Amino acid sequence: MNRRARTALTAATAMALSAALAVPATAAGPAAAPGGHDATKRAVRAAVADGVPGVTVTVRRGHGTWAATAGVGNLETGKPRSARDHYRIASITKTFVATVVLQLEAEGRLSLDDTVDTWLPGLVRGNGHDGSRITIRQLLNHTSGVFDYLKDPGFQQTYMTPDGFMKHRFDEAAPEELLAIAMKNRPSFEPGASFAYSNTNYVLAARVIEKATGNEYGDEVDRRIIAPLHLTSTSVPTTRVTLPRPGSRAYSKLARTDAGPTYDVTELNPRLAYGSGQMVSSSADLTRFYSALLGGRLLPPEQLKKMKTTVPSSRETSRYGLGLVDRKLNCGVHVWGHDGGIHGSNSDAVTTGNGRHSLAVNFNGDWSGSTDAIIEAEFCGK
Repeated sequence: MNRRARTALTAATAMALSAALAVPATAAGPAAAPGGHDATKRAVRAAVADGVPGVTVTVRRGHGTWAATAGVGNLETGKPRSARDHYRIASITKTFVATVVLQLEAEGRLSLDDTVDTWLPGLVRGNGHDGSRITIRQLLNHTSGVFDYLKDPGFQQTYMTPDGFMKHRFDEAAPEELLAIAMKNRPSFEPGASFAYSNTNYVLAARVIEKATGNEYGDEVDRRIIAPLHLTSTSVPTTRVTLPRPGSRAYSKLARTDAGPTYDVTELNPRLAYGSGQMVSSSADLTRFYSALLGGRLLPPEQLKKMKTTVPSSRETSRYGLGLVDRKLNCGVHVWGHDGGIHGSNSDAVTTGNGRHSLAVNFNGDWSGSTDAIIEAEFCGK
């Protein structure tokens, strides 16, 4: 299954992209009043004009939904994107994991002030890391200082370069292997001293869920969130390397620039992301999830308040809670949610503080375009 697929923009593909740009974004559902999402439509089409292969977005407002697509889901055939597309949601997984941890706290099965060593003794050790000084809360809000395994030079060479990715895209690593990679590096800072986004934190959080429940963290996500909310397009795949249907192809430059060849990276083993970014979903499901979460359907008031208690992040316009980002838009509106990027997929999902107005968007290319522009357009009207 270790095959390499390099895709070039042929004349036929260019024609398909031009046709997709010329067609107005599709809309459906009772909230799709004429002109109600004009700014959002323009932002979606602008993302494709900026180089994104295709975009799919869903908006939920009250009991109505609206969806739009632009561009293509397959560069070879010109097949358009679908509003029902499944895609990898990457770090949006973190909100699901944090929700389960907070549910366990509400049930009295753990405390956010428990140390990592309480649940995973001896696992966070080496080069200055000390799990006896790091709390679960610090894992969830990225103030632990634990090194991000994705930043390890060896990991990047193995999984984030063209040759490395094509050779290792179907690898499966146990979470302890990912943690061992992190432990080879120095921590970013002393626990609680600052903020640094680290995927290692949520590998650890997922392992805490497993220790506290005796079940795979994905099974707990399914039982506690996916099933009750009827998120029929959402899953925590184990070793499945393909996306469920319907789904678009996913494309990457596998480089830090937007130049060079475009690779089809649709098939990969998401287990390498574990609790930091393993899940698959759809825009409709993500709007339903965040609406339910901020609407108080998944957590008691005390736990939701803790989730929304934020610390300064690496962006001036946002603050980080427990697996949840508070983002201040240019018009002053605050939205809550998370973004996520993985090979060939760039996603964002947000909702208002009461959960009544939600948006989820996905690009099936990871090198250009701005989900921020689409969010600003929907919530600020420009």
